[in-house]
Amino acid sequence: MGERKNMQTSPKKSICILELSAYDVRNFFLKPKIYFTPDIPPYFVFDKLLNTLSTTLLTESYVNKNNTLHNDKGKKIRNHNKVNHTLYSNKDGKYDWRPLQLINPAIYVCLVHQITEGNNWGLIKDRFKAFRKNPNIECMSIPVKSLNEEKDKAAQIYEWWDKIEQRSIELALEYECLIKTDISDCYGSIYTHSIAWALHGKDQAKSNRGTNKNKKILIGNSIDGYIQDMSYGQTNGIPQGSILMDFIAEMVLGYADIELSEKIEKENLGKDYHILRYRDDYRIFVNNPQDGKKITKLLTEVLIDLGLHLNTHKTQSTCNIIKDSIKSDKLFWIKQHKHEENLQKMLLIIHNLAEKFPNSGSLTRALHEYYDVIYPLEDIKSPLPLISVVTDIAYHNPRTLSVFAAILSKLMIFVSNDKKQELLKKIQDRFSKIPNTGHLDLWLQRISGQQYVSEELLCKIVFDKQKNPVWQMAGINTPLQDIIKNTKIIDKNIRDTLPPIIHKDEFNIF
Repeated sequence: MGERKNMQTSPKKSICILELSAYDVRNFFLKPKIYFTPDIPPYFVFDKLLNTLSTTLLTESYVNKNNTLHNDKGKKIRNHNKVNHTLYSNKDGKYDWRPLQLINPAIYVCLVHQITEGNNWGLIKDRFKAFRKNPNIECMSIPVKSLNEEKDKAAQIYEWWDKIEQRSIELALEYECLIKTDISDCYGSIYTHSIAWALHGKDQAKSNRGTNKNKKILIGNSIDGYIQDMSYGQTNGIPQGSILMDFIAEMVLGYADIELSEKIEKENLGKDYHILRYRDDYRIFVNNPQDGKKITKLLTEVLIDLGLHLNTHKTQSTCNIIKDSIKSDKLFWIKQHKHEENLQKMLLIIHNLAEKFPNSGSLTRALHEYYDVIYPLEDIKSPLPLISVVTDIAYHNPRTLSVFAAILSKLMIFVSNDKKQELLKKIQDRFSKIPNTGHLDLWLQRISGQQYVSEELLCKIVFDKQKNPVWQMAGINTPLQDIIKNTKIIDKNIRDTLPPIIHKDEFNIF
């Protein structure tokens, strides 16, 4: 017999950022889609701004002895409000909003430089090794860098599917029961001082905080300081909308993993459990339901010490691990999903999915599939009912805004020119009933162009109706202010050459 060929393994699609050098991880955090992850039209460009600031900060120091930004007169930026620009995204079509923060780029780049300074990055990596010391608690949400043409955000989603959903199904071989829970308003509740506790321990972090002028400030306290700079000096909450902030949240949550491990050991619960954590979502696998309840109680105690709380409304236990390892919206869509050639019936099936599982991942995926169906069509009769249905879906499911805008841009092609503006006005009026819809405004402006009127500052700068930067500049040194003021974040060539129909490259992370 011939020699047996070695089986080829598929190449790695991504790499955990903790495996990167300080230089490479700095470049990773300076990517525009890492700086601000939500979908926005492609004429918003941040790469030149971030890179120019980074180059300047490599040659000049514009931070004080405590590693915080100040202006030429030594005044701190944290003494000013609205340092970041907040883009509100409605969460439920009612009164619940998710504040997406476009972080002041000067603070952001300074923070990236501090974290990725050689010694600091080495300390952080060592600390994360300690976070993962207990093999019975697996963290699956450390940011990853794509190793191919795939977007980094897509690589992170594949990580969730492979390491949470698939790993959960595997664990059904070993365990009988599963408890699923998460943290209420995790990012908004993180106590910024706990970042330093996570990296250095409480005692060392507190003794170092601004008491000895000759001591080099600890990186944990430095991160704490920069986040306070962004937040008017507040010590509760970190911004949402950046992979860097996801990583900082992982520091605190990794510290919670250590504290939980120690409590479990003191309670003599043994090793007959396994915990999967993806950011603030927990899956606790046990064979004895009482052990599951004890671990959940211990987790509650750990989180309370950090100012965090479990979401009692989302805490549930099950003994059907296979079924409950897969999200219920996904199972529902698998059952409902069928080929339907009638465009309106197809959309009504998706509308039913939206009612049962609002803002779900399956809903977003279903709308992507619908977009793929209608995109190549050269004629759609009666587009108005379709526009009405898809608008209603987006109204109640803000997570779908970018794909909604893409579907709408295609359907609008089949509306007569004399009715287009009237129709867009009706859609805008419908959404005007919801306060704080800045994220939606960006996409409606992408469809309707210069005539779209919005108070959102990011909309105003698209067509030069807002000359000043969207960020607070007081408290920042003049050279950094000049870079921010003089570096355009709108690419007019992209803006003026985009086709009226939104292509999937603009919104599809896959």
